[in-house]
Amino acid sequence: MADSYRVLYIEDDENNFFLVRRTLEVLTNVEIVHAATALEGLKLAKECSPDVILMDIQLPGMDGLELTRKMKKEETLKDIPVLALTANVMKGERERAFDAGCVEFVAKPFSLRQFRKLVAKHLGLDLP
Repeated sequence: MADSYRVLYIEDDENNFFLVRRTLEVLTNVEIVHAATALEGLKLAKECSPDVILMDIQLPGMDGLELTRKMKKEETLKDIPVLALTANVMKGERERAFDAGCVEFVAKPFSLRQFRKLVAKHLGLDLP
């Protein structure tokens, strides 16, 4: 088990980033890294080797599902769990996220407690 963990959150809305960062602060030894665009996220993922990636689906330019498909083709990134986060819960969106390679689909707004438990699970941490 690792002594510290890194979560990369690819999200263009700073308010959403701050909310998630505050939500995950209670997880000890977890660093949250932020990218505001898909291209920045891809670059950071390669540089910082995150343990989990939180992916906003609705990113400007390249959307989060396209970025997830790109990451799953990269040898160094393909095994990192990607959790899709979106306010778009249109029919078929969940299936598209799983088809792209996401391991979870989280609709906004979400329960902060349940979200924290979900991230902890993918980090291999136990929460009460």
